[in-house]
Amino acid sequence: MIVIFLGPPGAGKGTQAKMVAAKQHIPQLSTGDMLRAAIAAGTELGQKCKAVMDAGDLVSDEIVTGIIGERIAMEDCRNGFLLDGFPRTVRQAELLDELLEKAGRQVDVVLELTVNDEELINRLNSRIQQTKDSGGEVRTDDNEETFRKRLAVYNEQTAPLVPYYEKQGLLKKVDGMQPIEDVTKSIERALAT
Repeated sequence: MIVIFLGPPGAGKGTQAKMVAAKQHIPQLSTGDMLRAAIAAGTELGQKCKAVMDAGDLVSDEIVTGIIGERIAMEDCRNGFLLDGFPRTVRQAELLDELLEKAGRQVDVVLELTVNDEELINRLNSRIQQTKDSGGEVRTDDNEETFRKRLAVYNEQTAPLVPYYEKQGLLKKVDGMQPIEDVTKSIERALAT
């Protein structure tokens, strides 16, 4: 089973992706982790990626897709995998489709966690307060201004994936406003159909 998770930052994708990956016995693939692993392994794509990142630039869609191609060719992805954080744009989705088609594979389901933007801001502020109350250190990027920018980027660049996958009949929406356990149950129902 090949699963893609979509949803704005703070929607709970990471939490739910871990549970789905464990239950389905498939690896959860994070783009950031894959980029770091390719660099550490010294692969040709990893070296290209390192040069781009060292120069302070963003890694191109083609390089990211190539690294994903290397990763999903590994044995643990034979029965499927879950993508969390990729694709981020329609162009990346098109490249992924091409990559999978060449391998004789296809995406099975795209799960979109839908959450109200203001609720996401409330969740962020609650998390910040809980961290402070417990004596923890709040991350420098954990603030409302930065979070609103991340939401804007998501809405501009990633949200267009929703109609892209709807047209393919792959999109299943899950209400991310529910308690975590209910979101998990909704995802399980979506995967069962």
